[in-house]
Amino acid sequence: MAKSPVDSPHTADNTDLYGGIALGVAAAAALIVANSPLGPQYQALLHTNGEVRIGSIGLTKTLEHWINDGLMAVFFLLVGLEIKREAIEGALASPKKAALPVIAAFGGFVTPAAIFAAVNWGDAQALRGWAIPAATDIAFALGVCAMLGRKVPASLKTFLLALAIIDDLMAIIVIAIFYAANLSVLALALGGFGVAALAVLNLLDVRRPAFYLIAGLFTWVCVLKSGVHATLAGVAVGFAMPLTRHGGHSLLEDTEHALKPWVNFAIIPIFAFANAGVSLHGLTFSNLVAPIPLGIIAGLFIGKQIGVFGASLLAIRLGLAAVPDGTTMAKLYAMAILTGIGFTMSLFIGTLAFDDETILKQVRLGVLMASLLSGIVAALMFSAIERSSRISHS
Repeated sequence: MAKSPVDSPHTADNTDLYGGIALGVAAAAALIVANSPLGPQYQALLHTNGEVRIGSIGLTKTLEHWINDGLMAVFFLLVGLEIKREAIEGALASPKKAALPVIAAFGGFVTPAAIFAAVNWGDAQALRGWAIPAATDIAFALGVCAMLGRKVPASLKTFLLALAIIDDLMAIIVIAIFYAANLSVLALALGGFGVAALAVLNLLDVRRPAFYLIAGLFTWVCVLKSGVHATLAGVAVGFAMPLTRHGGHSLLEDTEHALKPWVNFAIIPIFAFANAGVSLHGLTFSNLVAPIPLGIIAGLFIGKQIGVFGASLLAIRLGLAAVPDGTTMAKLYAMAILTGIGFTMSLFIGTLAFDDETILKQVRLGVLMASLLSGIVAALMFSAIERSSRISHS
């Protein structure tokens, strides 16, 4: 079987490392600008309207919405490609391989959501954000792993990637079911026609990207108008692209390889810059312990490690799964802490759950604090485990 270009460990490590750095720089830049004299101009830029028109059909959205609805569809296209590849021939290709990350992802999705719901119980509006702490940011998490180098075993990185892919799949399902509003049956039906066209292209093993682009754009516009979030069209395109190889190459792998740098170094940093800019003026401890940010921080930092490690431990004890090769339960626990980095998908779900800028500020604050806390504590724990291991072998 030909090796996908995306599977090169050296290339993947570099992409993840520098992609994580780019994401961090963009988020830091957003925070700096939002808290500088340029803050009002930053907000005005995000709320500037832009129109795209083809004949009599036109779409008018703010720059922030073009980023969240348009650019993020490309991010979800890459997610769809990764899910399909891993499900067919990767870490999720067999029940034995998939058992631990699937069970861990489920525990890591349900537990943070339950904690957020418990903290915000009785507030119907706040409960719309129940899924915010359920997601893991694969770009940031793998970036931290890359920076830690050999302290994180390769098998544990594979576990994290598989877990994050399952995590993204569950997030996609949640977005489709719980964050759709004012459904248009006609637009939804036309979107279904677009998905059917993509399926036909797959069945015919069509290898020209232009056909998928045309069908994907049609589906995106229809889904956007339907009330279901338009980024799901990107997932549909990703699932439709064939993995069958001709001359050692497949359209899916070639597209994934081409998109990954653009997503890691352009789309995700742009999204971070547009969504991480929270003003810290007048920030007090009471702001951090308000129900919404507290629920997010507790869900991501505490809920993720309890859910991921607890579900993994249960699966291993019951004989349903095994500890990844070359790792230990201590390192598995450190990885569970690292999954509390929920940046991109958490912020994205926050924009779907809430329109009020005051609440969105609380969401951003909670996600930033939880992600920072999870990354730092996980890195310290991996370093402590490595140091302890060296001492015991000396």
